[in-house]
Amino acid sequence: MDLKILEIASNTENHKVIKNHTHQSKNKNPLCGDEMEISLIVKDDIIEDIGYQCKSCIYCQASVSLLSRWVIQLPIEKISDFVKKAEFFFDENSDHSKKINIKDLKDFKKIMNPENIARKECLLLPFKTLSKALNL
Repeated sequence: MDLKILEIASNTENHKVIKNHTHQSKNKNPLCGDEMEISLIVKDDIIEDIGYQCKSCIYCQASVSLLSRWVIQLPIEKISDFVKKAEFFFDENSDHSKKINIKDLKDFKKIMNPENIARKECLLLPFKTLSKALNL
C-alpha cells in the first residue's frame, strides 16, 4: 500500500457529525461492505460545510478526506461536473480524464489512477454518496 494513501486518510478534519445539515445521504458498497454517510450545509448553491462518517477501508477514507476538503465553498455546479467525471480518473486514455483540470485535482490523481483500479469502487463511494446527497 502506498504511504500517500495513509497520509491522505489521516487528515480527518471533516470527520464529524453535522446536526443542522441541509443535505444528507448514506451509501454502502455492496462489493466490500464499506459504509459512508455524508452531511452537508448548502446555502445559495455553495457547500458551506461537510461532515462524514464511515466504516470503510483506507482507500475510501482517503477519498472522502480529499473530497470533503475540496468541496468546501464550491458551487454545486462545479462539484456536479467533477463527480460525474470521477470514474474517468482510472482511465488515462479517456477523453473525459483529459478534460478534468488536473492542476486543481492533483491529489486525487495520486490515489485515483489505474494502479488502484482494484479499489475503484472503494475510492468512488464518497463521490456516489455526495452525488446522492445533492441529488445530482
